[in-house]
Amino acid sequence: MVTDTATLCLYDLAALKHRVEDTSDWWSIPEDELAEVNAGHCLFLNLGADGVYEVEWSLEDADSDQKPDFIAEQGSVYHLQVPSGNVYLGAAEDVSGGELEPDESCEGVLFQLKPGNYACIISREASRISILMKPSMQGKNTLDELIRM
Repeated sequence: MVTDTATLCLYDLAALKHRVEDTSDWWSIPEDELAEVNAGHCLFLNLGADGVYEVEWSLEDADSDQKPDFIAEQGSVYHLQVPSGNVYLGAAEDVSGGELEPDESCEGVLFQLKPGNYACIISREASRISILMKPSMQGKNTLDELIRM
C-alpha cells in the first residue's frame, strides 16, 4: 500500500458515515482522530513517513488460540467496531470525508467481515505491517495518544 500522508486506516464504512459530509482532512485534527479511534470507529496507523508498505492481514477464528506466523509477539491490540461488515484498509487520505468514501479506485482494499467487534493485533517491522483481526466483546479503546507505529 502507498500513503502520501504517512498514515494507514482500517474501518467499517458505516462506522464513519457521519464523517462523509465533513472536510476530507477532518482526521488531521488530533482530537478528532483520537475521538474516532477511542469510539472504535476507525484505526489510524501513523507510520512516521510517506511511502510504500507491505501490509498483511488475517482474520482469526473466534475459537482459535493460535496466531498466524507473521504476527509478532510484541503486537499492540486495538479494538474496532464493524457494524456493516464493509471494511476498508488503506491510505488515510482515502478515509471517508469531503463527500467521498473509498471505492475500487483507491489503492487500499475493501473486504467483507461478519458485523461485530474485533480486536486488532498490529505489529510493524520496517515497512512490513501485520494485522490480525479476531472477534471480540470489546469495541472501544481508551487511548491517551494517537497510534504511532
